[in-house]
Amino acid sequence: MLKIGKYEFASRLLLGTGKFPDYTTQRQAVEESETEILTFAVRRMDIFDQSQPNLLEALDVKRFTLLPNTAGAKNAEEAVRIAKLAKASGLCDMVKVEVIGCDKTLLPDPIETLKASEELLKEGFTVLTYTSDDVVLARRLEELGVHAIMPGASPIGSGQGIINPLNLQFIIEQSNVPVIVDAGIGTASDAAKAMELGADGVLLNTAVSGAKDPVKMARAMKLAIEAGRDAYLAGRIPFKEYAVASSPTEGMSIG
Repeated sequence: MLKIGKYEFASRLLLGTGKFPDYTTQRQAVEESETEILTFAVRRMDIFDQSQPNLLEALDVKRFTLLPNTAGAKNAEEAVRIAKLAKASGLCDMVKVEVIGCDKTLLPDPIETLKASEELLKEGFTVLTYTSDDVVLARRLEELGVHAIMPGASPIGSGQGIINPLNLQFIIEQSNVPVIVDAGIGTASDAAKAMELGADGVLLNTAVSGAKDPVKMARAMKLAIEAGRDAYLAGRIPFKEYAVASSPTEGMSIG
């Protein structure tokens, strides 16, 4: 089970709801993924005006835990305000903190991210913090008390996959809270690799919504995360410099 604060989930796939070509594809992809957590940007939705288009309207949201995120926030104050709006609308008290510091790379602002996370923890939120793959920053966030750390595999929406597996491994090894790899996943092998490194889960959106067949990709991601998790728990064989026979030689006659 994936445990985040007081919540428990059977699925380790967190799925974004944006950028799908239409509501039908979105719904089918969500169902195929078997995710239990749906994330969305509060600033892209009018969560109080029922007459406005709603990315979640085609879904039975009672079946899911909703994870609003603070995408679009440029500082801690904006992020906290967005999170409070989401909570006031009756959504889950769980929030993904996202404070972007660079418009070109969409990399997070580490200082404002720390500030926002600290304030939201004081407000009683279950805080999942999106960050870069900075090992020291990840440790600082855990010391602060966040409920999950979400390091990016590569820039948001880039599809580059895991560009720094060593840093991700360091973050995973030192963390006592869930590590959910977020941003940059391009295909199923990227998700499997993240899980093989020991990640507790993967959050993705564009890799599914932007695929030629989002529904098939959603299924592929589900299976990749399951396979990667099993492989991590099973323990891979060590790397060896030379070949090692896979069949036993003891007891075999020679000549």
